[in-house]
Amino acid sequence: MSNISIAESLKRLGIASDNYGTSTGADFFSSGSKISSYSPVDGHHIASITSSDHQDYDKVLGKAQEAYQEFRKMPSPKRGDLVRQFGNKLREYKEDLGKLVSYEMGKSLQEGLGEVQEMIDICDFAVGLSRQLHGFTMHSERPGHRMYEQYHPLGIVGVISAFNFPVAVWSWNAALAWICGNVVIWKPSEKTPLCAIACQNIFNEVAKENNLPEGISNLLIADHEIGDRLVKDKKVALVSFTGSTRVGRIVGKNVAERFGKSILELGGNNAIIITENADLNMSIIGAVFGAVGTAGQRCTSTRRLIIHESVYDDVKNRLVKAYGQLKIGNPLDETNHVGPLIDKDAVKQYLDSIEKCKAEGGRFVVEGGVLQGDDYNSGCYVRPCIAEVENSYEIVQHETFAPILYLIKYKTLDEAIAIQNDVPQGLSSAIMTQDLREAELFLSNGGSDCGIANVNIGTSGAEIGGAFGGEKETGGGRESGSDVWKYYMRRQTNTINYTTSLPLAQGIKFDLD
Repeated sequence: MSNISIAESLKRLGIASDNYGTSTGADFFSSGSKISSYSPVDGHHIASITSSDHQDYDKVLGKAQEAYQEFRKMPSPKRGDLVRQFGNKLREYKEDLGKLVSYEMGKSLQEGLGEVQEMIDICDFAVGLSRQLHGFTMHSERPGHRMYEQYHPLGIVGVISAFNFPVAVWSWNAALAWICGNVVIWKPSEKTPLCAIACQNIFNEVAKENNLPEGISNLLIADHEIGDRLVKDKKVALVSFTGSTRVGRIVGKNVAERFGKSILELGGNNAIIITENADLNMSIIGAVFGAVGTAGQRCTSTRRLIIHESVYDDVKNRLVKAYGQLKIGNPLDETNHVGPLIDKDAVKQYLDSIEKCKAEGGRFVVEGGVLQGDDYNSGCYVRPCIAEVENSYEIVQHETFAPILYLIKYKTLDEAIAIQNDVPQGLSSAIMTQDLREAELFLSNGGSDCGIANVNIGTSGAEIGGAFGGEKETGGGRESGSDVWKYYMRRQTNTINYTTSLPLAQGIKFDLD
């Protein structure tokens, strides 16, 4: 890792003191109000952005519609080659973009670089996929007929992403949408606008080098009113939304009312079950990283540890010791384990959750609090904390985007699985065990009800090759790998009659002679 400063990285990424938050793939323009980006790392103002307004939205939508008519006709492998070039650009800018992600969002530098690597990985995945958008051939019940399925692009894909993964989640959607022949309009979080501008700058280089039409990749940095337009616009075939369950309900309803398609990636309340047969060293590593990584601001962060009574005290004592060794501070310093929360509103939610937990009877074995001092002058650094609770507590039933870990004791594995499933959310889950029967029960039809279920791996993170998403109030959406590409296309069944007659199904006769 070189010693390139954040200022140098911003310059290389095309981030100046004043930026525009609207782009259709050639340059940037905006006519809205000014918003500012502040780093939770040190509280410093990074840059100001002229946001997108309704006039900008109309221009972006028009350019996207025009671009789609041309882009859809490009062979999928050629679209894949554009994604390959974008992935190579990301390799060139990995250090710069990773630093920006870390500085603007607050996650550790290793996680920032890892997020850019996820972007590179999904590009690689999409390139191969661009030659594998297969349909099926089926036998017809009528002689002289052939049936098959094929997939066509949807049109415009809207992506509304959250602050905690300011670049990766957009790329999961964009890379697949592009190889499928769609164009993309991205509305990122207003809390991390510069990361989005940097990504659009990188794509614009690819667009310019390939003489692409404007409108294949579009950026709108704007408030919720523009987001509402994107959600309700009948011209936007698919909306992929990442955010809270509360807002996800609104997005899903509005998209469904116009018969659009949606991918909803909402809240998580993820648990690790630690059985009496677990490797406790592995369990502690998985639990600590899952709970404090990204300062607990991942949708897959570990919120609950469900621990067998025979190892409960041992696990608790090991966790307390591990938390005492955590280093909290500037995430650009690779010796630190935990960075800041995104802003002071997140800090308030963290403090409120602690108080609610105590009011319900929670007992903290590692106390929380806001850190003070010159190294924490942004006011966004907090202590990761641990509380002994009952799963029925109202606060435990909710997702708190902060490093608060709840400990719950159990007697039988059936009880543990029931506790794990007894929350409204269903994103990620894990079991730590060396017993094959316990692992298989957890993965069985009567086991975890989550979209992701792991054995001897924590809840946090996921590989590009698998479908990412969850059930229940997590929304039911899927992104990234496997056959998720089908979400971004419409399925069509085709029947070809190569005879000189027209036999009807079920033997129906209809003779006009």
